[in-house]
Amino acid sequence: MIRNIFFLLFFACYISISSANCGKNGVWLQVLGSGGPELADNRASSSYLIWHDGKAKLLIDIGSGSMLQLEKTGASINDIEVVLLTHLHVDHSADLPALIKASFFTGRTDDLLIYGPNGNAMMPSTTVFIQTLFGPDGAYRYLSSYLDGSDTYTVKPYDIKFNNRQAQILLDNADYQITAVPTHHGPIPAIAWKVKIADKIFVFSGDMNNDNNTLIQVANNADLLIAHHAIPESTTGAARNLHMPPSVIGGISAEANVKQLVLSHHMQRSLKQKDNSHAEIRKKYKGPVYFANDMQCIQP
Repeated sequence: MIRNIFFLLFFACYISISSANCGKNGVWLQVLGSGGPELADNRASSSYLIWHDGKAKLLIDIGSGSMLQLEKTGASINDIEVVLLTHLHVDHSADLPALIKASFFTGRTDDLLIYGPNGNAMMPSTTVFIQTLFGPDGAYRYLSSYLDGSDTYTVKPYDIKFNNRQAQILLDNADYQITAVPTHHGPIPAIAWKVKIADKIFVFSGDMNNDNNTLIQVANNADLLIAHHAIPESTTGAARNLHMPPSVIGGISAEANVKQLVLSHHMQRSLKQKDNSHAEIRKKYKGPVYFANDMQCIQP
């Protein structure tokens, strides 16, 4: 009897873990990773999944721990069409090799598009980053067949180059439209992403401090703005040069008429100030505000 009860409890737990996906109808945001680079917050690093009618279609950032969370959702790797990288810091890109290796076991045949920023003196471009990982002289050179077209599908990386600070549409097909705009993340090339899918608009700020005031271009009338809550309001110095404080997040959300605001990329310094951050945002923005957690589903 006890053994049977244990089995039932185990089976119930297994089901809840292996099928923690969002609704089967419409579009959803699922937060795979709501943390930053710290290892003491019990969160995966930044990563987001957009579901459409029960299929995981687009992956935005792929930080450490996010592929374990992807596994828990029950999503099929074969359904993911595009990976969008806001920038190439470890906590936004570290699990990419895990995704590519895992695809070997899924029979994937459709090419995987990866879009990310151009490089500079401090960071490689996205194409160089991918070559450094998977090219014939790369760290994971045993996976180089996914770049040269000799495997069942090809990983196709693209650098986003900006001649100015204007947003540009990169993909526009029957299913979705993807727009990029450059942001200011200190000396690191960074991008904010806008995804329009099923008449809903998702905007991902990535890490940025809004010094160049470009996020507003893609955030206007967004159904969901996913903004990174990495610092409390009182932060100064280097961290403030990298991230926007709650007052800036609230100001952008209000000016852009954002319908729902999702705060993510939490760090211990910002989590300790959640109430203060919420109060600062509320001074300007009156819409719904969510403090994201891993595996959370939000419908626009």
